[in-house]
Amino acid sequence: MKRSPFSGAFAAATLASAMLAGCGGGGTSTTDSSLTTHTDASWAWSLPVNFATPAVPADNPMSEEKFQLGRRLFYDTRLSGNGTQACASCHLQHLAFTDGKAVATGSTGELTARSAMPIANAAYHPTFNWANSGVTSLEQQMETPLFGTNPVELGINDANRAAVLQRFQGDADYTLRFTRAFPGEGSPVSFGNIIKAIATFERGMLSGDSKYDRYQKGQATLSASEERGRNLFFTEKAECFHCHGSFNFNDQLRHAGSRVVETPFHNTGLYNIDGLGGFPAPNRGLFEITGKADDMGAFRAPSLRNVAVTGPYMHDGSIATLEAVLDFYAAGGRHITAGPLAGDGRNNPYKSDLISRIDLDAQEKADLVAFLKTLTDESLLTSSRFADPFK
Repeated sequence: MKRSPFSGAFAAATLASAMLAGCGGGGTSTTDSSLTTHTDASWAWSLPVNFATPAVPADNPMSEEKFQLGRRLFYDTRLSGNGTQACASCHLQHLAFTDGKAVATGSTGELTARSAMPIANAAYHPTFNWANSGVTSLEQQMETPLFGTNPVELGINDANRAAVLQRFQGDADYTLRFTRAFPGEGSPVSFGNIIKAIATFERGMLSGDSKYDRYQKGQATLSASEERGRNLFFTEKAECFHCHGSFNFNDQLRHAGSRVVETPFHNTGLYNIDGLGGFPAPNRGLFEITGKADDMGAFRAPSLRNVAVTGPYMHDGSIATLEAVLDFYAAGGRHITAGPLAGDGRNNPYKSDLISRIDLDAQEKADLVAFLKTLTDESLLTSSRFADPFK
């Protein structure tokens, strides 16, 4: 079999990423011998090249009935307190399940503090949200948009909880779907099962059919610029691979074969509003959870898959384009010269050692952008399997 021209670089980069994953703010290492994959006879993973089998919790095994139920719930606006918004309202398929906004808007009009994260390949995340080491499953994460009050997203609360559930309990089609997805349960239409079904849909949403993935399989050829960008990405000059070197192009990774799971968080020098390393509240990264000074401004490195369609960028959507993101990293941080957020992030005392000035010329930046665009999976953006079933 012909060996991919990338295979050596990929292995080296992945190894480097694993070795360096603890670098940056908030890095932790956990051992979890319970990780495995649980499916029923209806489910078979169709894994992209180089992808590991996802870990699936024992109390929520994968099934096609549950996946399809979760898909409907994901797109159903009845799953909000006022019936106006669905999960899909902030996670649009053509934008790789982001919303194109700096920060998201909840069902009551309240703005969230952070941007909507992409969902594809979330099956491989050991932690969720931008900076919360305590949220470790899709099921747990789903509670925040459903029931969170600061900010309000879907806006389900004690006053409307029963009414929201009745929308689904009184729907004959949904009742049948819940019964099939959760056989043997006397009252399957419950918020617990709603969460399990949506988590199953999200866990089954894999993205690995980009031009770059086809290149790995010998089915596509990179342009000269894309190839130069690939080489830069996986070398010490650009240093991108330190935080984005896994098959999912990030550095927090968990799968069915994992035993030791690294969960690093990074301060990239985006802000330094007080000259002492401060980030603007309530967006102070892992510090908001731990209260530890070293966790100020520490956020999870997102996957770069589909990154060309998931702007604006950073946790608060404060950088508009990929080109501007590269300028930010090449400068070793961001220097804001005026206004309430003024400060020199390049001198942030909590900034990761991995973030330093990089000498990139205009052509090299263009080449890196060209490579990043090869990570767009058009099939994810258009697949009927992940699309709105009500259309």
